[in-house]
Amino acid sequence: MEKFAVLGCGVVGSGVVELFEKNKALIEKRCGKSLEMAYILDLRDFPDRPYGNKVVKDINVILNDPDVKVVAECMGGLKPAFTFVKSCLEAGKSVATSNKELVAAKGDILLKTAKEHDCNFFFEASVGGAIPIIRPLHKCLAANDFSAIAGILNGTTNFILNKMIKENMDFSTALALAQEKGYAEKDPTADVEGHDACRKICILSSLAFGKHVYPESVHTKGIREVELKDVELCNQLGYTIKLIARVQRLENGKILPTVMPMAVEEDNLLSQVNGVYNAVMVRGDGISKAMFYGRGAGKFPTASAVLGDMIEEVQLEHTIPSQTWENVNSTDFIEDFSVFSAKRYFRTTSADISALSEVFGELQERTVSTEEETVFITENALNFTEVENAVKALAKKGINVLAEYPILVS
Repeated sequence: MEKFAVLGCGVVGSGVVELFEKNKALIEKRCGKSLEMAYILDLRDFPDRPYGNKVVKDINVILNDPDVKVVAECMGGLKPAFTFVKSCLEAGKSVATSNKELVAAKGDILLKTAKEHDCNFFFEASVGGAIPIIRPLHKCLAANDFSAIAGILNGTTNFILNKMIKENMDFSTALALAQEKGYAEKDPTADVEGHDACRKICILSSLAFGKHVYPESVHTKGIREVELKDVELCNQLGYTIKLIARVQRLENGKILPTVMPMAVEEDNLLSQVNGVYNAVMVRGDGISKAMFYGRGAGKFPTASAVLGDMIEEVQLEHTIPSQTWENVNSTDFIEDFSVFSAKRYFRTTSADISALSEVFGELQERTVSTEEETVFITENALNFTEVENAVKALAKKGINVLAEYPILVS
């Protein structure tokens, strides 16, 4: 009989408990062992729940039980999750977590701790909810030299942008609807400012390229400033605005991770990812491109990923070597955002195509011009400095830039 514990009985934690109880016989058959949910750590009591008698309020109860081999961390945040998880690993107990903030900030330390104590720290549920992406990166696609990963990693912002695109809602109205449906928190900052997607691309970048990428190293911009007008005009030009989390390995060997709204061409599969769904596109020299798609959040989708990790951990006797990355003190391997280069969508206060062409050179055929504004896609890729210089050059001609979005290269 293998015992396990669950830390935190909120949305995800209760999902882990309920999904385990529902599919207990099937799970035990698949992992080849009898399993017992021994403890649930939470400050609250659950007298009306069938698992109410499993609740404990002291982590030491779990740490001091040698029969507990696996722990699911579903608390969220860094405190006290980091201390609790590290203590579990130090006690030789493998941990499965859904906590992307924890993995993005402390993953290198926790992976090292797991290795030192011959157990495992798994985090499939931290990126993409039910979408399998962590395990494919270090197992199924392990023969590939990765060059880029790009994806829609936040269901809340994707829902909001989708409502703006499909139903002509402005940002505030779409956000309020997302909150009403439970897709957005009362304080939606982590989602709409891009912090959630940033943590997830940090995890994917670290795993794919082998060195810990901290959120502070990622250029991050959310969707709060996206205007309905640009959403509509982008559609007219054959593009869809999406919040894209992306990392690319450059020719100099450095990587460039970013999170920002980008204009995605309609023939790119990522432009078709709607609602609260997530998708991740992986580029490797062996696969060319592979896309992973599914529900990126939710009680049972996330619980499914946590339990999948726990089942594997129960079966393992030692630390697996593939799911890891280096602890580094330097960010020399991360390129500065100023070199980021892409074709651009611009909306400007001018209908003078010749004046715009003097600054940008040839424009793409997809251009929308009115008496007061022109919307166009540049033919050439521009980096941050070139965009700044172009904006200054336009200002000298009395032309203002009202909006600008980089174009995602598929």
